[in-house]
Amino acid sequence: MSIDNTGEHPADLAARAAAHHVVVIGGGIGGLVAARECAKVGMRVTLLEASDALGGAIRRAQLDDVVVDAGAESYATRGGHVRELLAELDLTDRIVTPNPNGAWLVGAPGVPAAPLPKGGILGIPSNPFAEDVRRIIGWPGAWRAYVDRLRPPLTIGKEHSLGKLVAKRMGDKVRDRLVAPVTAGVYSAQPEDVDTEVAVPGLNAALTRAGSLSGAVAQLLIDRAGQAKKAPGSAVEALAGGMGALIDALEADLVQLGAVIHTGADVQRLERTETGWTVSYPVLGEESEEAEETTEVLSVEAVIVATAEPSARALLADHLAAPAAEIVAPEIEVVSLLLDAPALDAAPRGTGVLTVPGSYTAKALTHATAKWEWLRDAAGPRHVVRVSFGTQGEPAATAQLDDTAAARLALAEASAMLGVSLPESTLLAAHRARFTQAQPASLIGANESRRATRAAVQKLTGLAVVGAWLSGTGLAQVIPDAKDEADRLRRALLWG
Repeated sequence: MSIDNTGEHPADLAARAAAHHVVVIGGGIGGLVAARECAKVGMRVTLLEASDALGGAIRRAQLDDVVVDAGAESYATRGGHVRELLAELDLTDRIVTPNPNGAWLVGAPGVPAAPLPKGGILGIPSNPFAEDVRRIIGWPGAWRAYVDRLRPPLTIGKEHSLGKLVAKRMGDKVRDRLVAPVTAGVYSAQPEDVDTEVAVPGLNAALTRAGSLSGAVAQLLIDRAGQAKKAPGSAVEALAGGMGALIDALEADLVQLGAVIHTGADVQRLERTETGWTVSYPVLGEESEEAEETTEVLSVEAVIVATAEPSARALLADHLAAPAAEIVAPEIEVVSLLLDAPALDAAPRGTGVLTVPGSYTAKALTHATAKWEWLRDAAGPRHVVRVSFGTQGEPAATAQLDDTAAARLALAEASAMLGVSLPESTLLAAHRARFTQAQPASLIGANESRRATRAAVQKLTGLAVVGAWLSGTGLAQVIPDAKDEADRLRRALLWG
């Protein structure tokens, strides 16, 4: 928390910090982290969350007597940023790792379900003749991918589109059967829309050095000592009992630091004043038959906007002179199912399933009780599966269904994807969660758009914006970005 490099006495700093009031709009992980960064130096902090619960993409669901993650279930370990926060909150003793068996792939034309190949990056294989790769793309696909090694290095140039690069170098089967399921399942995006250099830093340069795409992947998978290392972003961890424990700990820490938290506070308007900002949101009067809605207005020195992109842009529309064009974010639905299904005891398709785009209504499935030991212990003989619907340009198939119909569709998709019979009698409980998923930073044009928006925001005194739509998706990106933006804002407030 050492932000003062002026030699100022801590008591004097605390007194000046207490004179500043910051409102944080949005109680997702970005908003909670940014609020904590301001509160822990002594600033007065008010956090306003529109829904009735904090957490944003981190949500809980109750399935009978089992509490499960209904949203984000894990975090990428890269950078160590999430672990650092967990250590600050005394949660490291709850960190767990997933079952290493991995997921399966289904939906490749004429190909039985099979484990996802190992030894690749974002589905791009380092060896197209490896048995687990050949099983999916066949001998013709393997030979076509091998042609990549015969192309002269001088013909290689930088290709922004990952999909175009893979198809050009290794053929359509590698792109469609190996890469597309991963980008759709992980990013909710098609390979053509993914920026090569952002998704896999150094791939173009390695390709030029190695002379082939498979050789480039092999180079990136080997460290300087010649030891194999994991693909970027592939290592994940979680918290026993669910990621909701992180939200609970952040909320408790904020309260202890003196922050004020209001849920059900849907901010409608953000206005600049001569001394700072006003934040307006509706509130209901005391409960009675004649309760009336009034508007609460807070006048503060600084505001941190930490909502999803659509609501953030609506609040900022009058204040950004030339905001970057909005990238339409996909609507995602996750249907969690609690099942009495002994046929799943052997985890017949690993920890989950990715689908070849267009082959199934669902894009992915997680066999959560096969992936996480803590959840398996909590569920006993029952099983929890999470079925995901919706991707970029493709609305969730469950979007227009009621909860019962959505659960039935998820059950049918789970049965087909897992290759076992799951009649309706196996369904014990279900929960549906809807998300507006922020586009990953790896999409073509996303970084430029985000940089333009952030530059416009930083020209406004007393304003910061955090969240996945600017930092990129995932806690490993959202948390350090929220810390950095909060630090920029508090420095400006304290030292000008």
